[in-house]
Amino acid sequence: MRKTLLAPLAAVLMLTACSGEEPAPVPRTTKVVKIDVHAWDGYAAQAAVLAHLLERELGYEVRKREMKEDDSWADFESGDVDVIVENWGHPALKQKFIEEKKVALSAGLTGNKGVIGWYVPEWMVKKYPDITNWRNLNKYAALFRTDKSGQAGQFLAGDPTFVTNDETLVKNLGLDYKVVYSGSEAALIKAAQDATKNKKPLLMYFYEPQWLFAKVRLVKINLPPYAVGCDAQPAKIACDYPPYLLDKIVSRSFAEKGGKAYELVRNFTWTNDNQNAVASDMVNNNLTPEQAAERWVNENKIVWKDWIPR
Repeated sequence: MRKTLLAPLAAVLMLTACSGEEPAPVPRTTKVVKIDVHAWDGYAAQAAVLAHLLERELGYEVRKREMKEDDSWADFESGDVDVIVENWGHPALKQKFIEEKKVALSAGLTGNKGVIGWYVPEWMVKKYPDITNWRNLNKYAALFRTDKSGQAGQFLAGDPTFVTNDETLVKNLGLDYKVVYSGSEAALIKAAQDATKNKKPLLMYFYEPQWLFAKVRLVKINLPPYAVGCDAQPAKIACDYPPYLLDKIVSRSFAEKGGKAYELVRNFTWTNDNQNAVASDMVNNNLTPEQAAERWVNENKIVWKDWIPR
């Protein structure tokens, strides 16, 4: 039997050597899933849990890279990314890459309920009870002045690539504030902690799910209520952010050829509390994303067991 198998191979190699051609590479099927990681703790937590399950339960190799949201979408076409694990709306990107280019699609909801809004520390609400009404913000603008905002009150935003309508809201609502970008989620968290501990005035952009709400008391400002279509024209937005049902976005190629890996991503669904538990372990208990994911997986098999394809 061995002679029968080896003889043809030897003949092929001899012919190849005589012709001077390089032997053709043997095709291999590599089980790799490429997940992009965006710049907030909840996203990193979800990516870590999915990666852990893909590797430990299904035997895939997971390659993660840190990217900006828009850049990830642009890479669906090239195949450089398979999965965005948490998408916050982005109707324009969905229109371009799902409807028009047809290189991506939604893989279903994550189960997380997203909220974006303006927040102040709870101590400010106790001292200035009417501050949560947006109509009263100009009355308190002087409290929020900083070196960066000048004579206007400072509104602290996060990373400028996050989903944000804040500059438009300030303009269209006639508010005496200047939007100042902190640059990251970590900077927003630090500002909220400092404002709470040291009783510093702070008006900031923030969102849920986020582990910080279990540590620091923040109160949401009541902006003009959201109604369907009030944000249809970006330059004219004068309403609150919509509620977000977060979803997963995958490349069309991954959906068609990803097999059980795609099935797992599609089946994944958990709660804000689940995500916050993993994120809090990463930030407050100094666990790596991998360690935090492993802890959660070990303690919550009842949640994830049905995600695993049969």
